[in-house]
Amino acid sequence: MNSSSRLPDYKQIQAIQSWYEPALRTLNNLLDVRKANLRKINRDEANAAVTRDELIEALHQHHRMSYGDASLVITSLHRADKILMFGRFIQVKDQGGEV
Repeated sequence: MNSSSRLPDYKQIQAIQSWYEPALRTLNNLLDVRKANLRKINRDEANAAVTRDELIEALHQHHRMSYGDASLVITSLHRADKILMFGRFIQVKDQGGEV
């Protein structure tokens, strides 16, 4: 996906959207850890969130994605209304946590 700047627009969009599922899976794995931590201290699990930087780093490490491409995928997920972003924190949209 590093050469996505040379692709036609529709191909670039398809390349970014092809990362939705792996990115959401990675986000859900990070959120599961946060939920477990909240459960240990008897807090509401709906408040579980990860920072944008943590998700970018996880995408970089787990999927060998560049930082710029990871940022593009996160922005695209937000525009597609798949995730909630408030400040620098991210939650999955269907999680039930409202801002």
